[in-house]
Amino acid sequence: MSPLAGPTVGGRTVVVHGRQQGSGVLLTPRTVLTCAHVIGPGRSARVTNPGRTQLCQVVWSDDELDAALLVAPESLYPAADRPAHGKPPGTPRKALAAVRPVRMSAVATDRPVPECVIAGFPEIQRYDGRRIEADQYRGAVLPLAGLIRRTMVFEFDRPPAAERDDGSTALAGLSGAPVYAGESLLGIVSRIPRSRHLLRAECVPISLIVSDPGFRAWFDRVGDAPGGLPRLESVTHAHPDDPRYEEEYARALSAEYRRTKVFGLDELSRRDAEWDLDTAYLSLEAAPRPDREGHAPDPAESVPQRVETLLADRPRVLLRGDAGTGKTTLIWWLAAHAAAGTLDARLAGLNGLVPYVVPLRTLRAQGAGFPSPARLPGVSRLVIDDPPDGWAGRVLESGRALLLVDGLDEVPHDDREEAHRWLSALLRRYPRTRALVTVRPLAVAPDWLEAEGFEELNLLPMRDADIAAFTAAWHAAARLDDDGHEALRELERDLTEQFALSPALRELARTPLLCAVICALHRLREGFLPQTRWELYRSALQMLLGRRDQRRKVDRPEGVRLTVEEHQQLLQRIAVWLVRGGQSEFSEESAIRRLDRALTGMPQVGAQGDARRILTHLLNRSGLLQERTDGVYQFTHRTFQDFLAAKEFIEGDHLHELLRHAPEPQWHDVLLLAAGHCSRRELPVLINGLLAAGRAVRKGGRRTALYALAALCAQHAAWLDASVHHKVRTAVAEVLPPRTTEERQSLAQLGPSVLPLLPEASGLGRAELEQVAELVGTIGGAAAVPYARRLALAGADSAGGLSSALTRDWANYPPAEYAEEVLALLDLSRTVLVITAREQLSRLRLVPHARSVALVGDFTARELRSGLEGSQLRTLALVSNDTVTDLTALAPCAEGLRELGVGHCGGLEGLAGLTDLQALEDLTLTDVLVSPAELELIAGLPRLRLLTLVQPRLPADRLVLTPLHSRPHLVIELTGVAKGQVTGRTKLGNRLVFAP
Repeated sequence: MSPLAGPTVGGRTVVVHGRQQGSGVLLTPRTVLTCAHVIGPGRSARVTNPGRTQLCQVVWSDDELDAALLVAPESLYPAADRPAHGKPPGTPRKALAAVRPVRMSAVATDRPVPECVIAGFPEIQRYDGRRIEADQYRGAVLPLAGLIRRTMVFEFDRPPAAERDDGSTALAGLSGAPVYAGESLLGIVSRIPRSRHLLRAECVPISLIVSDPGFRAWFDRVGDAPGGLPRLESVTHAHPDDPRYEEEYARALSAEYRRTKVFGLDELSRRDAEWDLDTAYLSLEAAPRPDREGHAPDPAESVPQRVETLLADRPRVLLRGDAGTGKTTLIWWLAAHAAAGTLDARLAGLNGLVPYVVPLRTLRAQGAGFPSPARLPGVSRLVIDDPPDGWAGRVLESGRALLLVDGLDEVPHDDREEAHRWLSALLRRYPRTRALVTVRPLAVAPDWLEAEGFEELNLLPMRDADIAAFTAAWHAAARLDDDGHEALRELERDLTEQFALSPALRELARTPLLCAVICALHRLREGFLPQTRWELYRSALQMLLGRRDQRRKVDRPEGVRLTVEEHQQLLQRIAVWLVRGGQSEFSEESAIRRLDRALTGMPQVGAQGDARRILTHLLNRSGLLQERTDGVYQFTHRTFQDFLAAKEFIEGDHLHELLRHAPEPQWHDVLLLAAGHCSRRELPVLINGLLAAGRAVRKGGRRTALYALAALCAQHAAWLDASVHHKVRTAVAEVLPPRTTEERQSLAQLGPSVLPLLPEASGLGRAELEQVAELVGTIGGAAAVPYARRLALAGADSAGGLSSALTRDWANYPPAEYAEEVLALLDLSRTVLVITAREQLSRLRLVPHARSVALVGDFTARELRSGLEGSQLRTLALVSNDTVTDLTALAPCAEGLRELGVGHCGGLEGLAGLTDLQALEDLTLTDVLVSPAELELIAGLPRLRLLTLVQPRLPADRLVLTPLHSRPHLVIELTGVAKGQVTGRTKLGNRLVFAP
């Protein structure tokens, strides 16, 4: 298979059996172009590709053009030619795109175009005289030969066959065969004129076919080409070596960009610092850049969307993003997948384009100028031979180039106008070139490339769900290079728990870069991340404040070179001023005043430029400051602001100033981070001060928070006097069990260390048992299982609240151990058991008392069938599953199942298997396709009494309830459906309820 998405030229040629046998060409996996006279008056024809024959419908035919378009019910590509699509996390599986359509070209010269090819199934090419076999012919297209009749003439290089005495042609069956120049489709063979002794073929130019409104309408209506009708290219020469080189180029791109790295972390080995790009790629959100007044260009477009969605209909984009937001990773991912043709439906228009990656930092390191068209393929230094002469220019001229310019900010400031001139000139010369340029937010002025047709997008911080997805992808990639799969899974679970518990840690992980740093250091220290958070911050600072640029060979882009410590000293002055003022934003002039004061003690820095120039360097290179709105700045992560401010407080001997703010919650992060900067003498002062502040407050929640803060500071001490440790343990024990959610969250930050301090379960009331169960479940892990078991035994006779508390966090524990030691002890008759992991589902049989289960996530049909085997469920919910296509996997629990809910299952194609659930009484479908066929299945459930449809997906925007008229006792509740959309509602009377 060609790496450029889908079959080769020969793989697109098919046999068409209509009124006569002819040939055809696959424009997409399901659309076939052939001659109208091959089809005749019929409205269908059989189409055969090796190993696959389907009856196809004629959707468009033009006898005058002698062309017809057929549509198959399924893909006609051989299995070996069906590509494996790239799918960013979060994309429904049903949304995967077909491979790109065939390239289409018009001859743009009066001179003959040699080395063209016809591929088809002529009568003369028969194996054993009977079996059809493909043949191909070389020749030249003669643009002037059929000019008046608007016919394209192909002249064979040599006679393809001898003429027959009986007048029949040996080339019968070649009608509809595609004519190619390289990989570009020029047209289809229409007839072989006998007056030319079989030396010429008359063809229908593809340019005439695609200009027909009827053809265009049907092609778009079929919906098999997400990128729409391909752009018509211009051809003057065939260049037969180009397709072969493009295949090699695509493979070289894949080899170069299939892995991404974490830069600047010397603690990590090379293997730890790299992961498979396909496995770890995360789809990020972006938004159009506001104008200088802060207004979005269009309110409807200001909603954040996945960057792939925004790139789809923007041919030229300037993508702004802070350090580490994933700009380079996006460039690499686009390059590898566009060349391979494996982008999904959103970016299908890029499939098969030829990416030219221009990493400007590499040019800078090489001392090279900006590349000419001929030099574009070599800028990335791919492991590949030189291209055919003029290849890059031909790609650009045809509009098939995808220019990916990475790191405009890494060009020295004085050279950026030269970069602008280079890019502008290139795009003016080749105006159909798609382009993506990445830059840090403040490196160039707003609308810097507006005259060249660029739209600006801003990459946004990752949401909590993105952090979870990235963490999962990172660990999945790590497992590819490591045999310790179970250990990595345990580390992943531990880190996921820490993200859930720590808002500060989540805030730190809002960019892929820092999230990767956290994952890597967490793995390196085998889950010891909470105790070494200052090492994490210091490592991140080392990376962002110098080593990252050193590794990337970026040298003095602003004319300034600072050490890591010099960076920190400058940023500390800004951070401590913000914390003291209770601020998180600052103006340019305010920052310059602070830097002016700092520079008086840093003459070696001041010699490199004034405070304004130093600020520009910090904004563009540190990765720690960002522009929030025009002229207003902030730290990219509040935690970094607090970390640097804490460092300044301790180095400036202002510990007592910090402790005066201990009762104020907004200062707690700074106090905690200060512990990492304290000396052996200073740390006891900090911890004792926090304990004293806790004793001084009256409110229990605030006291618990201060005691927990003191305990956290103590946890991170390299050495601390035993008496101080004892004071901390005593204080924490005083506020156990927690009485409120706030107190429980404060204590949960302490992790397993709080478990030995818990009071005996036998002495607790029902409410206290539930609070402790919530605390233990939040902490989770193997260490928490014995404590959860004690709670289960102590509350065996209590109401269902304790059971709910103990089942809710199953995912936080080792699944088998927890099922056997805890869940098996509980009365689950009134509790819904939520299952979110495969490990839990596979252990459901260990929880025999479970009657109500909610399955949330992408469980496969095999996993569902196996996990539900032997269960005695009465209620089941299947939620957020993009994997299953029907409901047949629910059969193992059919006997006792009374209630079923199915919602937000993106891969669900129908309700096959529903009729196996004969005992079902209550069915709820949310965001599910509801067609007459599905309603017929629902009508076949004999005991069904209530059907609830919430935001159903409706074919032709209609809900036809007629199949349910036969069920007189069935009540139907509809949400998100207007009465005007419902057919057959009158006969249902008051059994049909429209909910708001």
